[in-house]
Amino acid sequence: MDSLGQLNAGIANEIKNPLNFINNFSKLSAEMLEELEEIIEDPIKALDEEDRDDAEDLFETVRDNLGKIAQHGKRADSIVKNMLLHSRDGPSERQVVNLNAITEEALNLAYHGARAEDQSFNIDIVKELDGELGEIECYPQDLMRVFLNLITNGMYAATKHNTETDARDPQISVTTRFVGNAAEIQIRDNGMGIPTEVREKIFLPFFTTKPAGEGTGLGLSLSYDIVVKQHGGTLTVDSDPGQYTAFTVSLPMPQRQE
Repeated sequence: MDSLGQLNAGIANEIKNPLNFINNFSKLSAEMLEELEEIIEDPIKALDEEDRDDAEDLFETVRDNLGKIAQHGKRADSIVKNMLLHSRDGPSERQVVNLNAITEEALNLAYHGARAEDQSFNIDIVKELDGELGEIECYPQDLMRVFLNLITNGMYAATKHNTETDARDPQISVTTRFVGNAAEIQIRDNGMGIPTEVREKIFLPFFTTKPAGEGTGLGLSLSYDIVVKQHGGTLTVDSDPGQYTAFTVSLPMPQRQE
């Protein structure tokens, strides 16, 4: 696994440099195209109608092509960053923290992040946090990444389902509780749900249910590694297509804090 991680990091770093050139030059070329249009605006107007239409069509086509290069370049950059997260040498520093506090902070960050991207974004948030859950020894930055990813995915699913069907108001619920010798954190949305055949692949690297360009397929895979490999816990999914999806993180917690 260590060798695979090193290989993964090596490939990602090799891709990153040429990818930076692609992204930077696509942006620069778009700016130069705008300058060129301004310079030759009058000569284009002097052309006959058919030639003028052809010239404008060519400019529009090149502009669209550069936009697509930039869009897919950003997605590729996101994939590379996630590959590097997968292959890093080790987790962040282990600390004793309040699990409810991490969960609630992730919920707030996810909500305000969505609002920053879209001022019209709104979703019903339900919180049921076990006040006696106490503290846990963990890698807080990594767990925060897991909760952020699951909550962000849930918000996406709920709002997308509402946009496409207008069936019900989008809602996400976050619940924490103590079960046996483990702390459970469940994140549930009322989105479109996940079909059974897809559920079996949901934690595989690069597998995504989002449309092309909207997901890297590495968020859930990385979350699974953090929960299972770093913390010795479990990450499971339950879903009823068209009704809901619920992800449950279970973390070993031998002694409950009183």
